Amino acid sequence: MLTSLKSLFLDVWRVYLTLLKVMVPTLIIVKVLDMIGGTVWLGKLLAPLMSLVGLPEAMGLVWATAMLTNIYTGMAVFFDLAGDNPLTVAQVSVLGIMMLLAHSLPIEGAVAKLTGISWCVTLPLRIGGGFILGMITNQVYLLGNWRQQPAEIVWQPTPASSSLFDWGIAQLTMLASIFVIIAALMILLRLLKWCGIEKIMQTLLSPFLKALTIGKETTNVCVIGLVLGLSFGAGLLIDEARTGKISKRDIFLAVCFLGLTHSIIEDTLLILLLGADVMSILWGRLVFGFIVIAILARCIKQEAYIKIR
Repeated sequence: MLTSLKSLFLDVWRVYLTLLKVMVPTLIIVKVLDMIGGTVWLGKLLAPLMSLVGLPEAMGLVWATAMLTNIYTGMAVFFDLAGDNPLTVAQVSVLGIMMLLAHSLPIEGAVAKLTGISWCVTLPLRIGGGFILGMITNQVYLLGNWRQQPAEIVWQPTPASSSLFDWGIAQLTMLASIFVIIAALMILLRLLKWCGIEKIMQTLLSPFLKALTIGKETTNVCVIGLVLGLSFGAGLLIDEARTGKISKRDIFLAVCFLGLTHSIIEDTLLILLLGADVMSILWGRLVFGFIVIAILARCIKQEAYIKIR
């Protein structure tokens, strides 16, 4: 029993330390960039593009904030701007989709890099994917004249402290919670294998994964990534990859898929609080992710260039 617990702790610590080495320096870099105006600069760069998705130019700052930091901070900026830029349900849905596909890019991109997915793939996939799906969604709403009523914001942010000390405490709390969550996930994965539930999940999801040409060995990781987020899914994927049971091609496709569709519960609920339409931000996002990865999977025949780092 003690040997099993020690082995489990070492596995958890290895995965956690791998993520920590990437997340800590990235968090610091992002904070520095934000303090020197990087977010505002990116917002101005994106502003002219907002008209292509039917949004006011000011919403470029919201998307820029979400991309460099996270959805929560992007929501806070949206709340500050919403009074002067009232949006319809359709417009909030378009903005929400773009935030869902492209957010926390420095952190999540760095984590994806650990699995061998380069920035040259992550950024075009997520930013380009978010913008393309935003344009498609906007046109669908306009053509059908759907969801054109004013959006009702049902969330109000708590004023955030601007002190570096409070920021540091918040990051330490977040990093500590990641360790607890990783430990719980790895225990859950072992229980699923022990109870035989893993095989049942693989059977149920096999048609879906087969359509994406992804091996069934990634089932658990994909489920965890879809529910909890890319960082957790990728972290566990790295650990599984070291066993040699998952091919490099499957890792590449799984991480790309999670990049577009991860955290479908928490992130979707957050955007719903802004007054978005669940049909587009949940089902539209899932369908888009499935189609993109299905196409990508059929374009990838070789895996030699994909390296696990």
